[in-house]
Formats: sequence, structure tokens, C-alpha cells
Amino acid sequence: MQPESDTSHTSGMRIKIITGSLLVVAAILYLVISSTQANAQYFLTVDEVLSRGDSFKGKSIRISGVVLGKTIRYDPQTELLTFSIAHISGDNQEVEKAGGLAAVLHAAANDPARQTIKIVYKGIRPDLLKDESQAILSGVLNSDGSFNASEILLKCPTRYDKSIPGQTGGG
Repeated sequence: MQPESDTSHTSGMRIKIITGSLLVVAAILYLVISSTQANAQYFLTVDEVLSRGDSFKGKSIRISGVVLGKTIRYDPQTELLTFSIAHISGDNQEVEKAGGLAAVLHAAANDPARQTIKIVYKGIRPDLLKDESQAILSGVLNSDGSFNASEILLKCPTRYDKSIPGQTGGG
């Protein structure tokens, strides 16, 4: 038979180990969940930002739109890049119904009635920045309605369009 003090000491150690293990698991779960939520930041459309602009001013957001080529201005001396983007739908089903991303980008870039946002970026001009490219931008909406981009991601749907000979290596 063990003395009572040894039994209570063993029970106390067990409780400390279980409590410590639970705290470690809880901390790991918290880190995984918080990093997943931070990386799951979706993007807003031009119309969404303009309709609720005051609630986004000064906040870090991601926005998507079609690049309007005639608005692109770049000063290589100061590395100041400005251009405008026009609204495109963020609904994939709507984009497919309209003929795909290339058709939606083309229609939006050539529709003078579309709402636009001026983009301001300090850095080297991306090679894919051209008319009708889809831009996904991270940054801050200014009080004047312009958008200071800190990151620019560009998609060019015609780059691998199967209907254009020589693009995919198959024709």
C-alpha cells in the first residue's frame, strides 16, 4: 500500500499534465483558426466598395475589377503607377453565364457606364498590367475614394485561351 502523500502527488502531477496538454492544444487550435481567417480574406467588387465606401475608408481590403488600359500612367523615375478599374461581377455562375471571364472583362472594359475606382501604387509596373486584365488589389481605400494598393495580382484570361492559336501549344 502506498502512503497517501504519494497518491495525492501522482494525482496532482496527472492533473498538471492534462491541464498543460489542453492549454497547448487550445493554443495550437487558436493559431490555426486565426491564421486561416486572416488568409481567407475575399475580395470586394467595385460596386460593393462604392456603395459602402464610408465603411471601408482607411481599412485594409481586397478589391477586384477590370483594368482600363487607357487610364494606365506610370512614372519610372518615381515608380508611381496609377490606373482605374471597372466593376466586374464576383459571382462565378454569373461570369460563366455571360460567356466566361474573358467576355466579362472585355464587356466591362468597354462599358462607359460602369463604376470605376482610381488605383494608386508605388512600385515597379507589373508586366501583365494591360487593358482588360483582371486586377485583384490589396490596400487601403482613401477618403477621396481612390485606392492605395500595396499588392497587385493580375490575371489575363486570354493568355491561355484555347481559341487563340499558339497559346496552349495545341494549335
